[in-house]
Amino acid sequence: MRIWHQSFTVLDDVPHYTSAIQRHFARVASPGTTVDLHGMAPGTYPSDYPGVHIGYAYLAGLHKEQFVRAAQQAQAEGYDAMMIATIPDTAFEECRSVVDIPVVAFGNTSVAFASTLGSRVGIVHFIGELRDQIRRNMRSYGFGDLVGPVVQVDARFHDIMAAYAEPDGLLEAFRTAARSAIADGADVIVPGEGPLNVFLADQGLVEVDGVPVVDSLGVLLQIAEVRAATFRRTGLTPSRTGFFHAQPPAEAIEATRAFYRTYGA
Repeated sequence: MRIWHQSFTVLDDVPHYTSAIQRHFARVASPGTTVDLHGMAPGTYPSDYPGVHIGYAYLAGLHKEQFVRAAQQAQAEGYDAMMIATIPDTAFEECRSVVDIPVVAFGNTSVAFASTLGSRVGIVHFIGELRDQIRRNMRSYGFGDLVGPVVQVDARFHDIMAAYAEPDGLLEAFRTAARSAIADGADVIVPGEGPLNVFLADQGLVEVDGVPVVDSLGVLLQIAEVRAATFRRTGLTPSRTGFFHAQPPAEAIEATRAFYRTYGA
């Protein structure tokens, strides 16, 4: 089985994180599963930090096209499933509408899984600009009452990257943020965004004060495997009815892209 992993980060810019993802997936993947890592195109952002764009609806929306093209490429190259490995689930609806292979998304999948472990999910993340997107997404998935506190850890992107070499400070900062969520009623924690999740998994942190901490990307991979196997075994296909699921004709996609390549030039 081959799984396409798509990050919102330019992975070439963050080799420590990329190596950690590879180690983690090697531990989690079932025998015979290959996970191929893909990031955003070099030069997508003005720095190595995707948060410079992720906090703006328009800029983040423009970057959806890379995810949609990745989904199409994954299907064309025979991948069995695609993982959207970012908690705002960038282009989730768009990707699953244009391809027939399973598309699984970080936020949707990890929170759904967390609901099997507890009754009130706390999300602990490190990019404050994601809060509004997370809340809106959870409401649209029907998880509005399930998701409780959304807490920001006292660390930023470059702190997370540095912690792969010096982990103690970030571990304590995460525990502090998790305890804040627990005090606000959370009985299961989802780490927000891949770099923090992979760091915690690398460190073997699976609970805080008896409250489970979900391995979001590990769960995402395992659900991708189950979905792909189910599609293959049963012939199950995605819904194709209604605005959010109807599959546009391939020629309409290409014609519209061609128009926008020259629009305003």
